[in-house]
Amino acid sequence: MILGIHDGHDAGVALIDGERIFAVNEERLNRIKKYRGFPGLSLRKVLEMAGAGPEDVDVIAVAGIFRKLSRLKELEANLKSLFGPEFKRKVLFVEHHLAHSASAYYTSGWRDALAVSIDAAGDGLSSSVYIARGGEMVRIAQSTYVDSLGDFYSSVTELLGFTPMMHEGKVMSLAAYGRPAYDLSSIIELNGLTFENHLGIVGVEATKRLAELFRFPLEHAKEIALRMKKGELDGELQKKAIEIAASAQAHLEKLVEELGLELRGYTLPVAYAGGVAQNVKANAILRHIFGDDNLWVFPAMDDSGLAFGAAVFVKAQMERLDGKWRPFKLEHVYLGPEYGQDYVEGFLRSEGVEYEEVDVPSFLADALEEGKLVGLFQGRMEFGPRALGNRSILADPGDEGVKERLNVALKRDVFQPFAPSMLWEKAHEYLEDLNGAPNEFMTMSYTASEAFRAEAPAVVHVDGTTRPQAVRGEINPLYYRAIKEFEERTGLGAVLNTSFNMHGEPIVCSPEDALRTFRKAGLDVLVIERFAVFAKT
Repeated sequence: MILGIHDGHDAGVALIDGERIFAVNEERLNRIKKYRGFPGLSLRKVLEMAGAGPEDVDVIAVAGIFRKLSRLKELEANLKSLFGPEFKRKVLFVEHHLAHSASAYYTSGWRDALAVSIDAAGDGLSSSVYIARGGEMVRIAQSTYVDSLGDFYSSVTELLGFTPMMHEGKVMSLAAYGRPAYDLSSIIELNGLTFENHLGIVGVEATKRLAELFRFPLEHAKEIALRMKKGELDGELQKKAIEIAASAQAHLEKLVEELGLELRGYTLPVAYAGGVAQNVKANAILRHIFGDDNLWVFPAMDDSGLAFGAAVFVKAQMERLDGKWRPFKLEHVYLGPEYGQDYVEGFLRSEGVEYEEVDVPSFLADALEEGKLVGLFQGRMEFGPRALGNRSILADPGDEGVKERLNVALKRDVFQPFAPSMLWEKAHEYLEDLNGAPNEFMTMSYTASEAFRAEAPAVVHVDGTTRPQAVRGEINPLYYRAIKEFEERTGLGAVLNTSFNMHGEPIVCSPEDALRTFRKAGLDVLVIERFAVFAKT
């Protein structure tokens, strides 16, 4: 039994017990977004899910090597309290970028591949490229934390008044509203397989330098961001902010494309992870270079997946020693806690909540056709940053007005797009540039077909792109049947799917979280396992 732990930014735990995998991030349990620290609740939860105790753990794979003394002592104290005074015998540290790259390679299903990670920084590096063959990973290139593409994009995020290391997706979304106005090649470029930061500084110092270069009033950035959050995009400074976002996104895509073209010469598929892999527009650039079937982005690509990467790396090395390593394809990310019908019904009764037992797929289809906003809670929670039908808020994607309702209900930024979950077999009809298997994890953007833009305007961004989840019946049968029944009623084989959380909060984990968020958001219906709870009128 191998336990993976990440005790930094986006802390979490993964447990691998033979074919069984359990994984959860601390934020889902302690309700602190992007929690940084020791994941004690997550550790206990995965052991509970596995029906195991600390004594059953053979190896503790810790993601990340370089720590301040105080952090190392804190980690050791926590491990000692759980695993006893001999805990060090079980601990193996796995370097940050090795864990990222391993999470992608060892879940790709490929024997031979390029394993690539790009982020802001970790263990002194910001990117790595590995050649992976037969379960062995050999690093062939890297960038230091100074030459960081991720830090460049985070500095732009901070410059525009958003929170770095958290709101980079807002910059990507905002970029679609404008055109690039600045050539940023003097800031950061690609040199072979390595990025090169010409500023020579990172973090807040880089943000200040960018403010000077763009002549953007950093002291007013948060105020400008707040205006844009409300939909005020026409002011002079807002237009400048949009131009900066568009320029940064275009430069990121350019550098990722250049890297992809360099990597294409190795004639291997690419397994990709790291914080920059959250940028679905840049991922689409790589997809166009390598093809739909030769690019795999690990679903928990940011630091939330490091614990998983550390655990799967150690597992693979042990299997290699025994001559038993075989490629493994991750089919789904429903790896978190589940609560079951009996627990949910007992909870609803204890809270004095009125509920009805329903046929969930049919009920969901009816509710969506009637224009209701529906919270859906079922089965095991998703691992990673995306809700994929088990902790989701659903709506009719054919009603463009639903975007405003959801933005108000969830307190979202109005310029951020919503995404669809679509039937697997409809993906080629709905996505114009799909030339292989569709994406099941919302890690890729596509150009929406003309028909899909007309039929589902609520899930197509202003630039005509969409970030879909293709749903297979054998992977999530209840969710698939619900979308199928919605198609039978409306002719549209897709639903709007956004994560079940208020803006700035973690996605719900427990029935308690779901009921609280349902009420706070003012949704119309909560479907929780086989029960329906209605908003009070």
